[in-house]
Formats: sequence, C-alpha cells, structure tokens
Amino acid sequence: IPSVSSIVPESCLLIVVGLLVGGLIKGVGEKPPILKSDIFFLFLLPPIILDAGYFLPLRQFTENLGTILIFAVVGTLWNAFFLGGLMYAVCQLGGPGLNHIGLLANLLFGSIISAVDPVAVLAVFEEIHINELLHILVFGESLLNDAVTVVLYHLFEEFANFEQVTILDIILGFLSFFVVSLGGVLVGVIYGLIAAFTSRFTSHIRVIEPLFVFLYSYMAYLSAELFHLSGIMALIAAGVVMRPYVEANISHKSHTTIKYFLKMWSSVSETLIFIFLGVSTVAGHHYWNWTFVISTLFFCLVARVLGVLVLTWFINKFRIVKLTPKDQFIIAYGGLRGAIAFSLGYLLDYKHFGMRDMFLTAIITVIFFTVFVQGMTIRPLVDLLAVKKKQETKRSINEEIHTQFLDHLLTGIEDICGHYGHHHWKDKLNRFNKKYVKKCLIAGERSKEPQLIAFYHKMEMKQAIELVESGGIGKIPSAVSTVSIQNINPRTLPLERVLPALSKDKEEEIRKILRTNLQKTRQRLRSYNRHTLVADPYEEAWNQMLLRRQKARQLEQKMNNYLTVPVHRVDSPTMSRARIGSDPLAYEPKEDSENLPIITIDPASPQSPESVDLMSEEPKGCSGLPPSPEEDEEGLVMRVKEPSSPGTDDVFTPGTSDSPSNQRMLRCLSDPGPRPEEPEEGEPFIPKGQ
Repeated sequence: IPSVSSIVPESCLLIVVGLLVGGLIKGVGEKPPILKSDIFFLFLLPPIILDAGYFLPLRQFTENLGTILIFAVVGTLWNAFFLGGLMYAVCQLGGPGLNHIGLLANLLFGSIISAVDPVAVLAVFEEIHINELLHILVFGESLLNDAVTVVLYHLFEEFANFEQVTILDIILGFLSFFVVSLGGVLVGVIYGLIAAFTSRFTSHIRVIEPLFVFLYSYMAYLSAELFHLSGIMALIAAGVVMRPYVEANISHKSHTTIKYFLKMWSSVSETLIFIFLGVSTVAGHHYWNWTFVISTLFFCLVARVLGVLVLTWFINKFRIVKLTPKDQFIIAYGGLRGAIAFSLGYLLDYKHFGMRDMFLTAIITVIFFTVFVQGMTIRPLVDLLAVKKKQETKRSINEEIHTQFLDHLLTGIEDICGHYGHHHWKDKLNRFNKKYVKKCLIAGERSKEPQLIAFYHKMEMKQAIELVESGGIGKIPSAVSTVSIQNINPRTLPLERVLPALSKDKEEEIRKILRTNLQKTRQRLRSYNRHTLVADPYEEAWNQMLLRRQKARQLEQKMNNYLTVPVHRVDSPTMSRARIGSDPLAYEPKEDSENLPIITIDPASPQSPESVDLMSEEPKGCSGLPPSPEEDEEGLVMRVKEPSSPGTDDVFTPGTSDSPSNQRMLRCLSDPGPRPEEPEEGEPFIPKGQ
C-alpha cells in the first residue's frame, strides 16, 4: 500500500505487525515469545552494524569525525547524567512507590535510555533521504555512542553490587571508557587486516570469497564482546579496514554477492527486531507508573534539545560549514531510541533491580513515542523547513576529479604553510598505505593500482576486434590504432547517433580507475619559514642601487616641473600671414640666437618653486656686450643670484630689473600668448631690435 508507507515509516508498520501477532498469540492462549537479549546481541544486531560499517561513506565520516565524537561521547554522557539525576529527584518526590529507587539505579536507567539507536535511525533516515551531512552526524553518533553506553551500563551495574563506591572506582570507570572504545577499534582493525591478507590467496577458490568477509567480521564482534569491549566499534573498524583491500582481491561476482547478501541480511534483522519489539510489548510484564513514565519521556526530550543546542554552539566555533538552526532541529529531533535500549533493560537482574518491569515499561514508551511520533513527523517537518535533500544521482567523473584536485591543492597549501591539518595526515596515510600496506595485502600487479593506460589499451584492442568482426576489413597492420582503423574504413553513422550504454559494473570500474589514478602531490619537503631562508648577499646592494635611482628620478622630475618655460601659442596660418604682412621685418629669422633670456636661481632652496627668480631675466646682448659662442649653445643660462647687502629691502629697493622692458619680458615669460589689449595700436607684437 504505497499511500500508507509514504506517510508511516516501515519501522512503525513492523511494530504494529508485531503487536497484532503478539495479540493473536495471546488471544489463542499461548505465551508470546520475548526478544531475548542474547538473540538480539549475538544474531540480530551484527548484520545491521556490519552493513553500516562496510558501506560507510568514509569521506563524510572522517571530515565530520570531531563533531560526531562530541555528539556521541559528550552528548551521551550529558543525557545519561542529566536524565539520571532528574529521575532520582522525581523518585524522591514521587511518593511511596518510587522512594526505594536509588541514585545508581536511576543513573543506570539514564545510561540505557540516553543512547541514540542505530537501527531506528537507519530505518527512518533512509526513507526521508536527508542530506549526507545530517545523515552522517546522526547515524555516526548512534554508532559511536555504543562505547559510552556499554561502559556506563556495566559500570553502574557493577557499582550496584558494591557496598561503597570510592574515588578509585570512579577513576577506573573513567579509564575503562578508553579501554572499551579503543580496544574495540583495535580488535576490529586486526581482524580487518587478517581478512584482507586472507583474500590475497583466494584467486583459485572464488566461491568462498564472500564467506571470509562475514566470518572475520563476526569473529571481530564476538572477540570484542567476549572481553566486554565495544562490539559495534569492532565491527565498524573491521568493515572500514578490510573493504578497500578485499575488493581489490576478490572477483566482481564475489563483490556483488557480499553487497546484496549484507543488504538482505541487515534488512531481515531489522524486520525481526521491530516485529519482536511489538510482540514483546504484548508478552512482557509491565508496571505502569504515570509519574515515572511521563517524567522519563519529558526529560528525554529536554536533555536531547539542550545537549544539541549547547554542543552545536561550541562546535560552530571550530567548523567551517556551520550547523544552521534547521540542522540543529533535525539532529535533536532525529535522536530515536530503539531495540538496543530495550535489550539492555531486559538484561537487568531482578535481584539487584526489582524495578526492572517499570524500567522496561518506560523504555518501551520512549521507543514507541520516538519511532511513531518523531519518525512519522520528521518527513513533513523536513519538507516544511526545506532542509536540503540527498543527491539521488551519482557524482559525475568531472566532479570526482575536481574534488580530488582540491584535496591535492589543500594538501599542497598545508605543505607550504607547515600546517598539519587533516589533509596533511590523510596524504601521509595514503602514502604509507601505497608504499607498504598495499604490497602486503593486495595480490599481484593490482597492488600498484590498476593503470589507466593499460585499461585504455584493453578497450582499444576490444574495439579493434569488434570493428574487424563487424566490417569487412582486409589486411590491417598489427600496430594500427583504432583511430587509423576508422580512417581506413569509416562506417556510415546513423542520423541520430546513440551513445553506447555502459553497464553499471563497467561504469563503476571506470570511475574507480579514474579516481585512483589521478596525479598525486609531491613528497613533502621542508616547511616554509621566512626565518630559515638563505639570505642573498647581493640583495642589499641591489636595494640601495634601486633607492638611489628612484631618488635621482624624482629629483629630475621635480626640476623639470619647476624649470619648464611655457612655449608660444601657435597661431593659425591666416593669423601668421596677417602678422607678417603687417610688419615683415619683425618676423625675420635671426642668424644668431641672441634673444635667449637668463634665469637666475636662488641657491638657498634649489628644489622649491619660489627659488626661480624671474626678476633678473634679461636677454643676452641687451647689456651691449656681444654674446659669446658658449652662451649661444647653452640656451637658457642659470646664474646665481647675488645675496642682497644687509640693510636693504628686497621689496622696496628698486633694481635693474624694474625697468619697463624687463617687466614686459616678465609678462612674456609668464604668459607669452598675444592679447589684443596689451600692444598699442600700430605697434608690432615684438619690437624691432630686441
């Protein structure tokens, strides 16, 4: 029924089916089966986690690992202690039915109910197609908070048996978190490497290749659970580590088998888990307490919202891509609880926890509320808030090439700056992987990565064979490429040329080859540091020379500006003919340049415009002395102005330059253009004889 499944998530429908089946079994007088914790943790949970870990989007996961860890570790601890403390206060104030529940029991209950469930998150988020960032943040948190949940659960369970809890016990409990999480990762890495090494020698027995992936993954999970380590983190680490090496060794059919078998296995496990949840709800013993159940539900929501808001405010100080209020709402709203909480509650011992039935009732209520109410309303809320959806189409090869190019570029920038960012460490890890690990774990020439040129030759040969078989080509030289073959016997193309459809397997193979054969960045050399650069011995001399040249150029430019004499305005040809016609003798060309003026320079400040003294300018030859040949060649002659004697006034004392002819020369030098009002009527523009 598509109309129902588009509104109600599949997990909700499966729980309803479980409720109906449980009610039917109980109605005929039989006792319904209950989801036992051993069955859940040993058989139903591992396939879901292995599927999630083996096909984990590694790029988004590693880029957001810091944010995921903060939400998974700090957020889960906050939820557990906040909820446990408030529930202890409720139990103290809630009357006689709740007074006997102590602080440790409430903290244990808080640690069980605070963890986000990966099964419920997968079931809901896969259907709403949320964008990759939000999906990996919520799903990554649900995967990695398993270590915190396991530690807190076993810690408070052990503390409940103690008569007195000391500071040393608390410190050891804190250290056990690192042992559980890192120990689980280490176990997973070891089994992942063993699986990759085993797949190197399976080329002659392709049939059992998929078996090694399932076998070693399950061994990693069981080994981690055996030592009370995090089995979920061991499975994720094993899947992430083994995948690139196993896929390089196994055949394509084995890869397809692993992919679809994991999907089918996880889907069956998920279906059984939700159906058993419904059946167990009908079959289990319940103790309903309104105060406890409603308080649990309310404080779960409050703790989740407060934790996300505070942690996001802190995380956004360090993130380049900030988490918007819409993202924060989806992260807070997507904190679904599921079967892990129910199974942990079912594991509690009646001897130490007599209130187990009430705990289970509250846990089932929270699970139903989050799965039904939040799971059903998150899809319309995503549409209402216009949250970015997931890209349905695969990225093109062009996008992948540019993404890897930007990775290399950022690695190079970090390389130059000497900054050890995650691109730097990623590049180091890739180099180490290529140089050492791949040679040990990948068989044959594939350890050197499939070569793009070899693949091109293979396709070229295949195309040539097809061309020979299809066309009636005679003798073809052996070293002729497909391009020359087409030139020899070109085929007539149809009107509408249809591109050949590549199969998905071939397209994926081409993508993989292009992705792994892009140009790698250079080896990292010494970091750039301006203090360690070798000084150039000639650099100081060059700088001094450049400064001197610049100063000389500026001084020359200033002198040119100050000593430029305006030129005569060029008359039009008609005006020139009129002037020559009125007085031909005044415009005759002179054989000697005797009318050059003299400019006297004040030596006090030779660079200032006030130093040019035009009062002593006079034409050479006016004093009655014949001009010397040197003066004719020099043009404008600069003579030093004699300093005035003491007691004389430069302004009021008349000098030789106060004569009318000198004043007229001054006016000619300052504005040499002719003005009709200055010359008298009948007088030539320049008098004869001057």
